[in-house]
Amino acid sequence: MTVVNENYLKLPGSYLFAEIARRVKAFKDKNPSADIISLGIGDVTQPLAPVVIKALHKAVDEMADASTFRGYGPEQGYDFLREKIVKTVYHAHGADIAPDEIFVSDGAKSDCGNIQEIFGTDNIIAITDPVYPVYLDTNVMAGRTGGYDETKGIFSNVVYMPCTADNNFVPKIPKQHVDMIYICCPNNPTGTTLTREQLAKWIEYARQNDAVILYDAAYAYYITEADIPRTIYEIPGARDVAIEFRSFSKTAGFTGMRCGYTVIPKTVFARTKAGEKQALNPLWNRRHTTKFNGTAYIVQRAAEAVVTEQGQKEIMQTINYYMDNARIIREGLDGAGIEYFGGINAPYIWLKTPNDMKSWDFFDKLLSEANIVGTPGAGFGPSGEGYFRLTAFGDKENTKRAVKRIKTKLTL
Repeated sequence: MTVVNENYLKLPGSYLFAEIARRVKAFKDKNPSADIISLGIGDVTQPLAPVVIKALHKAVDEMADASTFRGYGPEQGYDFLREKIVKTVYHAHGADIAPDEIFVSDGAKSDCGNIQEIFGTDNIIAITDPVYPVYLDTNVMAGRTGGYDETKGIFSNVVYMPCTADNNFVPKIPKQHVDMIYICCPNNPTGTTLTREQLAKWIEYARQNDAVILYDAAYAYYITEADIPRTIYEIPGARDVAIEFRSFSKTAGFTGMRCGYTVIPKTVFARTKAGEKQALNPLWNRRHTTKFNGTAYIVQRAAEAVVTEQGQKEIMQTINYYMDNARIIREGLDGAGIEYFGGINAPYIWLKTPNDMKSWDFFDKLLSEANIVGTPGAGFGPSGEGYFRLTAFGDKENTKRAVKRIKTKLTL
């Protein structure tokens, strides 16, 4: 008899954004003339930077010539990209990272989901709550969690770290021992950040507990405030306890191109059941080379263009465009009298639902009254209930129209 992986059966309902798509489709079917504006899923809308387009064209031409054609490349990524990442992203911020500690992939989402494969299933994970669903769901699929409690909206054998307005969205250090710590900074969905001092406390906890920090820095380029580190490796000791995930998706508009990378310093260790230290870099290299054939050559050439001096200038123009959208949304919510957070160091605005309304109820209200799509906070975890996420990735004119509707059509 063929049996299924019953851990998948623990997952409640459908994936968050699939449920949003289902509800939006149902609304469109009933209201075909509705002019719907999406401030929901965090997909980009602006075109690739000119330097990226130029690099793509050149790489495509190379693929048309036998003398410059490329077949399989190194699974870990081409040296030309890894070396430029080191120089532009890490050395520029005083972080001691080497090219062979970088693994290029098809995106941070894949790596955040796959990284748990190199860890034992007996490990206890700690996640911020609310949280990007991929961190938790992939650990459920692997069997690292217990069952799901529908009344509380949580899984057993998971340490949840509530992040709400009450604690300024700063997770508390666990009192108990945990092994794998997921931190997203700037945070998706709340749009909030951690300072150097706050991150240093996590690094010290990890060092004392033989834990590993899984640090998602996909939105690092959106940071505007000086006291927020651009990489966790700016913090002393991070090389010994932290794995960092980076993405070109929101940084350079690569959501449809698919390119990201994971940094695993050779000084990060876990242990075998016998207590022997085991470096994680070679384990991830083994997993990566076994299950992945490498990111496309033309995509890596495009990514290389991003981390050139000209590329950095051009992508910041687009990032500033999105952050201006965030300003427009924040000012609009001010005008509507809606409390919110984020939108300063991240393209996400995390608002408090008016009148203590449930997140999904507010989703339906916003869709029906203003024809605007957002993301219910409850979809990110129990502490997300009563909150709602808007993104700044839309077209500027649509963002302005959406804000006007919130102020004039939404009944509060």
